[in-house]
This record gives sequence, structure tokens and C-alpha cells, in this order.
Amino acid sequence: MDSATLFVPAFLSFIGAAMKKYVIKRVVTAAFTLLAITLILFILMQLMPGSPFNDEKLNDAQRASLYAKYGLDQPIIVQFFRYVFNMFRGDLGVSYKISKNTPITQLIASRLPISVGVGFAAVLIGAVAGLLLGLLAAFKRDTVWDTLATIISVIGVSVPSYVFALALSYQFGFKLKWFPMLFSAKDVIGSSVLPSISLSMFTMASIARFTRAEMIEVLGSDYMLLAEAKGLSGKKLIFSHALRNALIPIITVLAPLVVDLMTGSLVVEKIFSIPGVGSLLVNAIQSNDYNVVIALSFIYSAMYIGIMLVVDILYGVIDPRIRVAKKED
Repeated sequence: MDSATLFVPAFLSFIGAAMKKYVIKRVVTAAFTLLAITLILFILMQLMPGSPFNDEKLNDAQRASLYAKYGLDQPIIVQFFRYVFNMFRGDLGVSYKISKNTPITQLIASRLPISVGVGFAAVLIGAVAGLLLGLLAAFKRDTVWDTLATIISVIGVSVPSYVFALALSYQFGFKLKWFPMLFSAKDVIGSSVLPSISLSMFTMASIARFTRAEMIEVLGSDYMLLAEAKGLSGKKLIFSHALRNALIPIITVLAPLVVDLMTGSLVVEKIFSIPGVGSLLVNAIQSNDYNVVIALSFIYSAMYIGIMLVVDILYGVIDPRIRVAKKED
């Protein structure tokens, strides 16, 4: 029995009964949502113009033979359940065109870790820097520090990530030669610095803006005044009361950004020649490689739903009133 199988019962036994029902309900909802998304993907692929076998050298008989070989001549519902069954076994099918008959798991296995690694670094940099910047702006409200933090946030939100990528690549890659201008498998950490910083700017700016707004609102709330009246002050007041109550909206903003960054940014990947999943998805769409499109879309959806599931559970952990309210609904 693997560690993941042992973790789930241990986690459920650790939490209370109410929280256990809350978690199970969210997991079941997430599973059915993912199943519905997969069915919609299949339908959309059928509606797409063209075919993976658009080669002019193929005649109708050869195309029909290829459709039969890959099971594309079967009704969509049959294809769907066959795909879901194979998916549970870890088989996402093979590529029809990009890399003929190559297992998609093999195509993704070499690219997804790179995109996830760069994206995770971007999330970490953006979240930490944004949180600190937002806290500084909130605690130094209406000062030069607040103005400076606001300017940085506006620039981070307004300027596209590829502009930062080009500027950083020119300054720190070409002129100063501190970091590689292009991604290299021999120096993954060093060549991931510039793309990670480029991708982190929007996250940093978004988190900073929301942290500032939420902290200002929390610091001026009645329960904070009551906590101060009871003698609480300093770090305990800030971290135990103010920051905890400001975390929920911050997590809400951060969650979708995590998936967006971890699945890669096509333009930034192109600038730094990162062999990630972004370029693979675009190539698959252009060549009508159905299996690759569905597999990557499924993985993206699974990551998004998984992150939002974790966030939903964190809501209940941070503020029990949320799960109580949802239970009453």
C-alpha cells in the first residue's frame, strides 16, 4: 500500500466528523466535475473542423482504415468510456500526428515537470513578494511606502509578462550575463530564474493589492479593536487575528494563478526556449491531434479542480463558519 493510500484514511481520521463530511462532499463533486469536463472535451473535439489525418496523400479508404485503427469510427459515447477506462489505468492514448504512435504520457512526462517547476517558482516568488509588499503598504498606509507599493502593483498588473521577460533577458542575460538567456537542461535552476521572475510579476502585483485592501479592512474592524482593548498587541495581534482573517480572499486570488503559472505561459516559454506544455498544446491544436489536446486539457482541468478543492478545504480549516454555512445551504 502506497503512502497516498495511507494518507487519505489518516487525514480523515484526524479531522472531525463535520469536516470529514465537508471534505468527502467536495471530493465527490470534484470527481463528477472532472468527468463532465472530459465528456465536453470529447464533444468539442468532434465539432472541430478538420481531422488528424488531413494528409492529401491519403485516400478515403486509407483514412477510414486509420479511423478504424484508432477507434475514431466508434460512437462518441463508446470512445468516451473507453478513454476514461484507459485513463484510470494511466493510458492517455497515443499521438496521431505530432509524434506518431508515441504514448502521450511519454510526451507530457518530458515537458510537464519543466513547466510545473518554473511555474511553482513563479508562484512562490510572487506570493511571498506580494504578501510582504501588501503588508508594507497596509501598515504604512498613506506614506511614501504605500505609494511605492501601489506603483509597483499597477506596473505588475498592467505590463504583460513577456515584456518583463524581454527586459530581464536583455539586461541580466545579454548585458550582465548573470543568467542564461535560453533554457538549458544542464542548468535548470539558473535558466529558470528569469522566466520565473517574469511570470511572478502579475501574481506579486495581484496578491499585493488584495493583501493591502484586506489588511486595511481587517485592521479597522471591530473585532481588532476589541482584541487591542483586551491587551493583545504586536506579532500575536497581527498574525493570529489580522492576517488569518485576511487570508481567505488572498487564497481565492492565488488559487487560479497557481494553475495558470504551473501549466506554463506560451509566450514566455518561447522567449526563453522552454520545452514546456504550452507549445505542445498549441502544436496539438494546430495539427488536430485530438488525443494530445484532450490529455493536456484534462491535466490542466484536473490541476485546476485539485487546487480549488484544496482551497475549498482550506476555507473550512481557516474559518469553520464557511463549512457550517455551506452545510445549512
